[in-house]
Amino acid sequence: MHKWRSFSWVVLALVMVVLAAGCAGKEPAELDVREQRVLLAKVVSVVDGDTVHVVLENGAREKVRFIGVNAPEATKEQEPFGLQAAAYTKQRLEGQKIWLETDVEKRDRYGRLLAYVWLDPPREGNDREARENMFNAELLLKGYAQVMTVPPNVKYADFFVACQREARETDQGLWGLADGRKAEDYYVASNRSKKFHRPDCRWGREIAPQNLRKFATVDEALDAGYEPCRECRP
Repeated sequence: MHKWRSFSWVVLALVMVVLAAGCAGKEPAELDVREQRVLLAKVVSVVDGDTVHVVLENGAREKVRFIGVNAPEATKEQEPFGLQAAAYTKQRLEGQKIWLETDVEKRDRYGRLLAYVWLDPPREGNDREARENMFNAELLLKGYAQVMTVPPNVKYADFFVACQREARETDQGLWGLADGRKAEDYYVASNRSKKFHRPDCRWGREIAPQNLRKFATVDEALDAGYEPCRECRP
């Protein structure tokens, strides 16, 4: 009996060592940069304008969705300027070393890592530095994406709205496309979401009166940080 117990303890110890080694291999490699949590990674492929596949410093692979921006669809559905946005991200990032800054919520419902993508390691994390070195901001400034704010990841939300406004005012990228869409007398949104709709949109009609918010123009909604509904396309 004594020999059996000794053997059991040896087996258990070996199992724990193997499990610990496996977990250690999956743990993200984190770098502390002025109290920020930043992951060093290399882009191995580009899905579309706002999503890439990367390999982290420890060899782990991740699908990364850029925080705060939404590029036109270029995979299942091809939206206007979607292919251009995907091509731009591929040209700028594929094969490159990047730094991924996370926010409050680390993953979305699909399991994708959510991140601000830096082309150089962030030092101060302010708007000036983000304008020069953050790819999320670059997409907005060049008109390859629109703002998409999803709380609680709102660290740069106001700055992103300002970047989008600048791109709109100078007709950058998708903002320079001819717009044949009919203008409405007003647009509706909910205080509980960050999307705005045409007043006859089914999603707009479902907004509770106490949460209803109206905008006179599309520009007013965009400047407030709201994203156009993908169904009614205001």
